[in-house]
Amino acid sequence: MKCLKVFFIVAMLMALAMTLSASPTQEEVLTDDDKGSATENSDVALPETESPISLRGISRFLAQKPRVEMTCNNYPRVCRTKGSPGPDCCKKKCVNVLTDTLNCGKCGKKCKFSEICCEGKCVNPLSNKKHCGSCNNKCKKGSSCVYGMCSYA
Repeated sequence: MKCLKVFFIVAMLMALAMTLSASPTQEEVLTDDDKGSATENSDVALPETESPISLRGISRFLAQKPRVEMTCNNYPRVCRTKGSPGPDCCKKKCVNVLTDTLNCGKCGKKCKFSEICCEGKCVNPLSNKKHCGSCNNKCKKGSSCVYGMCSYA
C-alpha cells in the first residue's frame, strides 16, 4: 500500500513538472548577439524597445484574423458553389430542399420523425412502395413494403 502511495506522488510530480515546462513563462526575447546578427544580415533593424511577438502557447486558429463569412441571404450564389450542402437558401443556410428533412420541398417544411425527404416530399420508408427503405427503391409489382423491405416474410 505504501509503494502505491509513493508511485502516485511520483507520477503527480512528473505531471506537474511536464505541465510547468510546457507552458510559456516569458516571451522570447532576442539577446544582444542575435540583434547584432539580425542588423548585419538585413537592411531592417529591430527597434530597441520592441520585442518580437511570441505565439508559443497560442493556437494557430486564434492567431488568425477573423474571416468575413458570406451568408446566402446576402449572396445567394454561395449555395451553388462546389462543396455547398445544397443550392437553396433557407434561414441563412444552404440546403437541398429535395433531400433535407427540415426543409422538404420548401423552406421550413419539416418531415415527421419516421419520415425522410425524397424528391421534395415527406415519405415513410417503412411502408412506401416507391421509396421502400430508402429513396427511389421501388418494390416489384405484387410485392409490398413492410419494415422497409420489399416482400418481407
